[in-house]
Amino acid sequence: MWGCPKNRHSSGLAGWRQTSDPGALTALRLAAVRTGLSVSEAHHAILGVTPVLGAETLTTRGAQGRVLAEPVFSDRTLPPADCSAMDGYAVRCADLAGASASSPVWLRVAFEVPAGAQADRTLESQQAARIFTGAPIPPGADTVVKQEDTDAGEGGRVAFRVEPGSRDHVRDTGEDLRSGDRVLEPGRVLGSAELGLLASLGRSVVAVRQAPRVAILSGGDELVEPDGDPSGGRIVSSNSYTLAAQCREIGAEPIYLGIARDDPDDIEVHLRAGMRADCIVSSAGVSVGDHDHVRPVLEKLGCRLEFWGVEMKPGYPLAFGGFGDDPSDRRPLVFGLPGNPVSASVTFDQFVRPALRKMMGHKTLFRPTIRARLGEGLEKKAGRLHFVRVRLDRDEAGELVASSTGSQSSGVLTSLTAAQGLLIFPADETSLVAGQSVIVQVLDNDVFGGHSAGF
Repeated sequence: MWGCPKNRHSSGLAGWRQTSDPGALTALRLAAVRTGLSVSEAHHAILGVTPVLGAETLTTRGAQGRVLAEPVFSDRTLPPADCSAMDGYAVRCADLAGASASSPVWLRVAFEVPAGAQADRTLESQQAARIFTGAPIPPGADTVVKQEDTDAGEGGRVAFRVEPGSRDHVRDTGEDLRSGDRVLEPGRVLGSAELGLLASLGRSVVAVRQAPRVAILSGGDELVEPDGDPSGGRIVSSNSYTLAAQCREIGAEPIYLGIARDDPDDIEVHLRAGMRADCIVSSAGVSVGDHDHVRPVLEKLGCRLEFWGVEMKPGYPLAFGGFGDDPSDRRPLVFGLPGNPVSASVTFDQFVRPALRKMMGHKTLFRPTIRARLGEGLEKKAGRLHFVRVRLDRDEAGELVASSTGSQSSGVLTSLTAAQGLLIFPADETSLVAGQSVIVQVLDNDVFGGHSAGF
């Protein structure tokens, strides 16, 4: 199917018919679609027909990593009253004038204000109130002295070893939020702080963008599952594991369709099973081989191919299409990824991942890029943009240095597992020299951690 484990290229378009001339067949099938797009042109074509999915309601506990689909307003003031930010003593600031470690001031503890209580007693002059974090400041008090700056004495008296300032360790009413405040905007990714804020507002449920469902298809008579028999030239179908993991990493829901055999009826059964998904991803390819039936089956089901081939390496034989006539929503979107493992992973990262993130409502669609110094010279032919697998290390000055992970063959998955980034080698460039500044797309955010794990 869509990919190149069999050195496949392209298959059937509108107007497709049987012919015994492979060259004529190739020309006929490619004539109706754009071919050889640049990476940016492919991005534009894909994202132009990728919709933002609708909203669903989730529990706040279950919404981590999802994108907010509603504005969030505060229906309360937080804190609702002046309260203590420390365990200690609420006092009148004037009563502790001149207090120091060598000359402490003693006050009598008149009462206690635990967290969750009402501050219904007034603090008189020369008194202190035992207070705990979050407890309301009693009337008459204007500051809090933390417990570490005091010494307990006999008879309910406490020695204060510091002279506090006004409002020390006091959280003012509404310091965090006021009732009616607009606190979170649609499009915000819900992380730990946002979920805590929602909980503090009493929100047990929240509207978020739906997670896209991604149907993942493998295909070919030569493929077996990992626990199958790889003898006789068979190949383990590993791409489905890689692609499913890439979906889960961004919060999409992978749906594995299994391995379709090189038979139109079997392919149709598998593809129909994925029609309810938001996106179909196949790593078996749109090609011209005698056993490549995916394209005609997709056309039978109503799919229209938008383009085939992107001027990049690895991953030239990428195909993209979709269903329906709405120019802003062609779901399910259909991606035909190359079959070689690195090519499949890289093209997913460059094209499927941004589309899925757009569906989820993310504002940032692409991975971050950084500048690094090239560790060794690189060369290539002009014409295609190369994504070079690189390791990112820091030199003695703390500068990031990008170095190749080794073989850049599209079948060498180990060089991708060792990569922390993809160096962007521009299409029109033929050489990069050691030491020059290069752009690297970051795959592993741990590279931002610097030299040590601490401060």
